[in-house]
Amino acid sequence: MPASEETGSGPVVHDHRRIDPVTGQVRGKHAASKPAGTRGAGRPGRGNPGPDAGSGSGPAEDQPEDKHEERDAAEAAQQTEESPEEAPEMVTGQVIKDGKQAAGVEAQLAERTADLQRLQAEYANYRKRVDRDRAAVRDQAAAATLTGLLPVLDAIDQAREHGELSGGFKSVADSLQAALGRLGLVAYGEKGDPFDPKIHEALMHSYSSDVTEDTCVEILQSGYKVGDRILRPARVAVAEPATGPDGSSNEPERPASEEGN
Repeated sequence: MPASEETGSGPVVHDHRRIDPVTGQVRGKHAASKPAGTRGAGRPGRGNPGPDAGSGSGPAEDQPEDKHEERDAAEAAQQTEESPEEAPEMVTGQVIKDGKQAAGVEAQLAERTADLQRLQAEYANYRKRVDRDRAAVRDQAAAATLTGLLPVLDAIDQAREHGELSGGFKSVADSLQAALGRLGLVAYGEKGDPFDPKIHEALMHSYSSDVTEDTCVEILQSGYKVGDRILRPARVAVAEPATGPDGSSNEPERPASEEGN
């Protein structure tokens, strides 16, 4: 809105409107102006002569007018900066730009997070596979070593059966068997165990009325295993029931020639 000031010669009008009322054009940053004929009008006070002081000009007259123009220019610049016509457009453009940048950052973050999760899963699977392979290699090496010591254990068992295991040799044998037991070696095979072809090897076969199923009636050589892995099956003599569930004989008929003999 135009503003006026009282001076010695009359009111001075300052036009701060941003739109020129005559041409309809947008004024520039320093377009604030005053109507013609008002410039150079003196003001009383501070060395300025009044309206009756003559028409002479000098430093005393120009200095207050220059300060007025500087103030008008500053006010026009402030109004231009705070103009409500450009602010919405500028704010809207900034919001759109910031929204696009935020969407791009979120997309990159999601992509990097997925890559990190995939890498972490691959590394976890790799560690499991390496641990599994390492354990398999260790078990295989231990099994190969223990298998090589089985003949020594067979010799110790035979010496024990014949009463030859005594003195210092007995102490050494007991220490060796204890050390192998700590490595997971287990001996199995007892007289009377049900025959299992998965863990037993039948070296002898017979029929007996004292058993109701295939039974290990004699252990010829002990079996050894580590965990669920069989290093050597137990070698046994197996007895089969002499009669079946219906009372019929399971023994095969002998030829007539063999019965005469």
